[in-house]
Amino acid sequence: MSREIRIPGPDHPIEISENPRLIRVVTQNGGKVLAETTAAVMLSEAGRPPVHYIPLADVDQTLLVRTHSHTYCPYKGEASYYSLITPEKEIADAVWFYEEPHEAVKAIAGHVAFYPEHVQITVTEAVAN
Repeated sequence: MSREIRIPGPDHPIEISENPRLIRVVTQNGGKVLAETTAAVMLSEAGRPPVHYIPLADVDQTLLVRTHSHTYCPYKGEASYYSLITPEKEIADAVWFYEEPHEAVKAIAGHVAFYPEHVQITVTEAVAN
C-alpha cells in the first residue's frame, strides 16, 4: 500500500531546531527521571504546540516497552510507540518515535517524544559541569 508523502511548506510549515537547553522528563508525581538531555531537537508544526524530541540514548530505556501501535503522518512518516513503565503504572503508547522519518524531518530520527499529559517536561538553561 502506497502512502502519500507531503513536503512541509507555506500551507503546512514544519521547523526543526536544536535545543541546547536541559530537558528533563519525569513521572507525573516527579519521583522518577525518565529522560534528561541537552541534545534535544524541537519540532514546530503548523499551529501545533512544539514537541521536544529527545535522543533515545538519553532516555531510561528500561522503562520503555515497544507496542504494536503505529500511526502515519504524511509529513513525517510512520510513527511507532512505546508504553512507559513508571513506578506507579504502565501507560500505553505514551512515547512515540519515527524510525525512518521522511527526508524533510530526518533530524528526529533516533529521537523519541513523550505525550505531555503523561509526564512532566521541564526546560531549563543547561548548567556547565
